[in-house]
Amino acid sequence: MKKFLISLSLLILLATVLATSAWDGPLEDSLAADAKGDYATELKIIRPLAVQGVDWAQSNLGVMYANGQGVVQDYAEAVKWYRLAAAQGNAKAQLNLGVMYAKGQGVVQDYAEAVKWYRLVAAQGNAKAQSNLGVMYDTGQGVVQDYAEAVKWSRLAAAQGLAPAQFNLGVSYATGQGVVQDYAEAVKWYRLAAAQGLAPAQFNLGVMYDTGQGVVQDYIRAHMWFNLGAVSGDKDAVKNRDIVASKMTPQQIGEAQKRARECQARQFKNCD
Repeated sequence: MKKFLISLSLLILLATVLATSAWDGPLEDSLAADAKGDYATELKIIRPLAVQGVDWAQSNLGVMYANGQGVVQDYAEAVKWYRLAAAQGNAKAQLNLGVMYAKGQGVVQDYAEAVKWYRLVAAQGNAKAQSNLGVMYDTGQGVVQDYAEAVKWSRLAAAQGLAPAQFNLGVSYATGQGVVQDYAEAVKWYRLAAAQGLAPAQFNLGVMYDTGQGVVQDYIRAHMWFNLGAVSGDKDAVKNRDIVASKMTPQQIGEAQKRARECQARQFKNCD
């Protein structure tokens, strides 16, 4: 069971930073332009500020280069702007810089350097950085592999409600890596992540119900969660759903499908 390394910071524009009152207007205008997908306007607002040394503008300009929004995608240019903002203590830029080092985008891949930036931001309480640091300890990338340390960081991020960290913590409990193996505790964390629509967590819940690990074996619930995992994009969920279906009656399958529809309508909340 693989764990999640979060790189969502490269997919969306993050600008929840403290800005002086002088930049409140441009910040709001740039966010409004981004929300509308008007990247040309956003670029026009933030590039001059980035050149002047405004950290949030530098960070957001880095995101635009990383995503190719309003500019030709250029990871090296993204790194340049992230580095300038990171040097000023901008946490989002520091996190993104860590991601670039972990992926080797715009820089030579360097897990130790990624860990350096994740650790800096994790110490500030950033859940994404904490979760990523947990993955690095779990995989032994950039640090000596340490499952207990991985659990420590995953737990901090999971407590803040971060779905990938909740999933990772569930995997740790399911496999007994860094903690005493506890299937019921694994189910608890999978359920929290699944309620946020995380497909692998929905899939793993299906597995737990299919095998009766941490829960009473229940093919209807297993089928339901596999179904939901398939809808959320898990590639293995369809195959597992069909395997479970072979052990069910047509009536049970109909009930599982009904529950899946109702669960999806509730946006995965209170599905068990």
